[in-house]
Amino acid sequence: MKLICTRSDRNISDMTNITHPIIRSFASKWGAKFVVLDNLPDWMNHKDDRLFCQHYRIMNLYHMFKLYNMILCIDSDVIITPECPNPFDIIPADHIGTVYEDIGSRKKDRENRIFLSQKKFGEIGWRNGYINTGFFMASAMHKDIFMPVDGMFWDGRGYDDVHLGYQIFKNKLNVHELSYKWNHMTMMSEEWNGNPDRFKSYIIHYAGQGIFDKGVKNRLQQIKKDCKKLYG
Repeated sequence: MKLICTRSDRNISDMTNITHPIIRSFASKWGAKFVVLDNLPDWMNHKDDRLFCQHYRIMNLYHMFKLYNMILCIDSDVIITPECPNPFDIIPADHIGTVYEDIGSRKKDRENRIFLSQKKFGEIGWRNGYINTGFFMASAMHKDIFMPVDGMFWDGRGYDDVHLGYQIFKNKLNVHELSYKWNHMTMMSEEWNGNPDRFKSYIIHYAGQGIFDKGVKNRLQQIKKDCKKLYG
């Protein structure tokens, strides 16, 4: 069985009222169930940190693999564009599906996060391949990456992106690297990448400030504007 999940709670309902119906529609089209992750797993120790809690809801996937063979995690600040193909037909079941973001203007910062993770967890030779879980697919065979490393979770910048990236490299798992079109953040529209049109990508991700256009005040306004352009 296939699952598409997203992390969310009532605090961002203004956004999810727009994005979730689109994700739910594509889940149905692709033959997958749609589930909202709104709680941390009971077994997880964590700091009293709101951002930590939001990001680490993805760790619930460890137990959800009892019911599903393949799980695609998509952030709630995402619009799937109308022509998006079925990722379950593209990403092999024995590979992690993700987009790397240690590139362009984010390269040095992401490489530093990779370095710091190994100061905490131990040196494993990880130098590049920084994932972004805004669009992230895994199979049941990968479930152990959602567990702590020696009883610890990464609690620095990058949160689950760093933690899961470390686990993937440490366990020598195969990665199906996807084009930026599967996770088109503002960084992908910069000059280093040729300023591509986000509307020609499959997934537009409004991570961080999430503002693509001049004159837009916040990412919710950007999402509303883009959704109107794409879906009327």
